[in-house]
Amino acid sequence: MNALDKPLLERLYPADSRGYEPVAGLYLNTPLPEGGDGLPWCYANFVTSLDGRISLDSGGGCRVPGEIANPRDWRLFQELAARADCLLTSGRYLRELAAGCAQDILPLGAEFPDLQQWRQASGLPAQPDVAVVSGSLDFELPPTLVEQGRRIWLFAPQDADPARVERHRRAGAEIAARTASAQARGHEIRRALGALGYRRVYSVAGPQIARTLMADDGLDALFQTVRHRALGGSPGSFETMVEGPALTPPVDFRLAGLYLDPGDRPGASQHFLRLERARGRACPSLGA
Repeated sequence: MNALDKPLLERLYPADSRGYEPVAGLYLNTPLPEGGDGLPWCYANFVTSLDGRISLDSGGGCRVPGEIANPRDWRLFQELAARADCLLTSGRYLRELAAGCAQDILPLGAEFPDLQQWRQASGLPAQPDVAVVSGSLDFELPPTLVEQGRRIWLFAPQDADPARVERHRRAGAEIAARTASAQARGHEIRRALGALGYRRVYSVAGPQIARTLMADDGLDALFQTVRHRALGGSPGSFETMVEGPALTPPVDFRLAGLYLDPGDRPGASQHFLRLERARGRACPSLGA
């Protein structure tokens, strides 16, 4: 049996929309906003353990633990990528990719040809463009990104090493913005990508960039898979969804959708959540 087939997901919220749906197509067919006022709609996705871990230190850097990674979550991660105009990542991710620690070069993965077909049928390029946030520019751009016809944008400090800037330009990258601080702020990222015409931006960069966006009220939605497993780990050996200084004030989200994946064996159950940034307005549901 294909892991994406049975059992079906049980829709738990909104409460008046209970029913069952397959995994494949859950986020692909969900209406998503396109931003407004010149700013893209920005969203992120994480898979977490029951005790909030998104990655554990395996000795060669932190990575998603095999105990919570699963094909059903990966499919939904890819569906969210299929909906994006641009993927937001980081120099750290590209360094981990070069070291063999990252999951994939960047979605969309070849294992889901239907998602590429969906993009083409929707009038979109086969792959989303990519924006990289980096304070050092100390990474290598995978040639595959350029070969796929994707535009690659860099957010780099004004005092970045000119030789590194030029090396990335020769590799096919373009400058989206030069920033005064070592790392681009959330509002700088959104404004620059909005000015470039992007309407949906999917952050696949990890917990530091998630915090950067949240700190500037720049993350519109959070998709979270909660695997019903506790992993533990000593301090410093794991990461959570948001890493960095405390967010002051806290960033509030509202539940917009909730699905139960009962799993097909012990330890495989999980919930899929969609959370929308709370900004004093009604929260759209998954079916809205």
